[in-house]
Amino acid sequence: MKTLWLLTWRGMKKRKAGTLLLGGACCGVLMFTGSYIQQTGIAYTTAGKAGFLTAIYVVLVPVLGIFLKKKPRPILWVSVALACVGLYFLCFTDKTFSLAMGDAAMLGGAVMFALHIMVVDHFSPLVDGVCLSFVQFLTAGSLGMVVAFITEQPSFAALMREVLPGRAYTIPATQEDKYNPLTVDSKQFVDIISAKPLTVSKAIYSSFSGISPLVANELAHRAGLDADSPVAAYSHDELLHLGSNFTWMMEDIKNNRFTPNIVRDGNEPKEFSSIELTQYSDLTVTKYESISEVLELYYSERNTYTRIRQKSADLRKHVNPLLERNQKKYSLQMKQLKDSEKREKYKVYGELINAFGYGLTPDDKFLEAANYYDDNKIIKIPIDSTKTPAENAQKYFDKYGKMKRTAEALNELILETKGQIDHLESIQNSLDIALSADDLVQIKDELIEYGFIKKGKGSKKQKVKSKPFHYISSDGFDMYVGKNNYQNDELTFKLATGNDWWFHAKGMPGSHVVVKSRGDELPDSTFEDAARLAAHYSRGRGQEKVEIDYTEKKNVKKPGGGKPGFVVYYTNYSMMIDSDISALKQIE
Repeated sequence: MKTLWLLTWRGMKKRKAGTLLLGGACCGVLMFTGSYIQQTGIAYTTAGKAGFLTAIYVVLVPVLGIFLKKKPRPILWVSVALACVGLYFLCFTDKTFSLAMGDAAMLGGAVMFALHIMVVDHFSPLVDGVCLSFVQFLTAGSLGMVVAFITEQPSFAALMREVLPGRAYTIPATQEDKYNPLTVDSKQFVDIISAKPLTVSKAIYSSFSGISPLVANELAHRAGLDADSPVAAYSHDELLHLGSNFTWMMEDIKNNRFTPNIVRDGNEPKEFSSIELTQYSDLTVTKYESISEVLELYYSERNTYTRIRQKSADLRKHVNPLLERNQKKYSLQMKQLKDSEKREKYKVYGELINAFGYGLTPDDKFLEAANYYDDNKIIKIPIDSTKTPAENAQKYFDKYGKMKRTAEALNELILETKGQIDHLESIQNSLDIALSADDLVQIKDELIEYGFIKKGKGSKKQKVKSKPFHYISSDGFDMYVGKNNYQNDELTFKLATGNDWWFHAKGMPGSHVVVKSRGDELPDSTFEDAARLAAHYSRGRGQEKVEIDYTEKKNVKKPGGGKPGFVVYYTNYSMMIDSDISALKQIE
């Protein structure tokens, strides 16, 4: 009522009402424009960039205030400089120094928000703040409705559609122009998708109600077609084969022949469906009795996985840059070592100059001599005419000596750097298989112990609650898997005894797997079960085959000064195995 009163001419000056309307309209236009540009740009950039670029309006407000004769504080220019540096590293990723479309849109949105704040700052002392907000939101909302009716097709029926237990289900308005897949035969299917200049997958899910992109991709996979290729790229016979797969799938649905399943990439649930998914041959597909069980498990695991990834993000922020830095260092050191391999050539140069340099004249630029180290082949040696033969020989000997010392130092540095890389990769693998916050405690302790991160002042050591994974083999033997390097050492050197069996993925980061033999000979199936565990809890999980080393525990030794989880063994067997552990029983 107050706003309506202010918007009337009764009891107020015409100038004040005009100021309110003008201010509210300007604020509304800027709010709508900034939001619209921001929502458009976020589809073409990353969330991190979007957050940073939008927040730049905080810096832009005092900068734009300069044009209104407002004196900025010196700290403003520091903020501007930092914002520009951040903008450069985030957005100018190529040598053209051009903003990507999404980044430019986000920056434009930030400018609109900065202008919006300045307009609010200008008009708020002149009129009532609540009334100004009313006109602002009315203007922004009205503009949004106009754009919505221009760019979309709003349906009143869709707004009133109810999806509630016990109420009749109605198809959304957006699905009304799609075909019912249960009433279409293969010929009609081909005619429908052939009329659309789209990819195979998009033509299917945009033409039939209830068909998701996942199911559309599955149909293309079953028919041996590329889901991302245009429909027009395939012959009529190939499309008929696709249509046959479509009708076979619909027949399964009509007859309630469902196969509820979850697709996992290691511990990460990737997809779920009520139909069999054959397109994920490189991932683990687990089938269940009901779709309710699938939904409950999928979203529970998804939430757990997402939560632990978020909690481990702080540790990854330390591990990943350190690993990248050491990998670059290792690559550079190997290049320098390869360059130092040329040193033998300079030693030969020096010896040949000592042997044949007596005939050199002050004008000679080269010495041609028979190389008695290489079947007396003629070799051409560059000579410094300002030096004597002895001085030229000594120059090459000095160069040889320097490169030899460099190679010796590099060999030590390379071993040290490779050790750091192996250690960090093992920690990275531990982070990948962590399932709870408790699993992260020992990983953080290890990072602190080896100086990768600093221990916080006054922080107390947390109690370790995490335990190794425990599985039962198909023959009833206990199998244990370390979740991190500390647990790997504990399993191998405390839990395991001499005749127990030890497994590890060959040449890659992974968990130690220990099988308690109970003094019995292990069946072949138990060896395979343990090898699958070693493959699954290694960097090779998801690969078609992983090479696994296995040996009795008594053959595994801890080198002096070795880092946690690092062992040596010289007697072992090997096998190639997949990483599918879906058939194994885990003990909680």
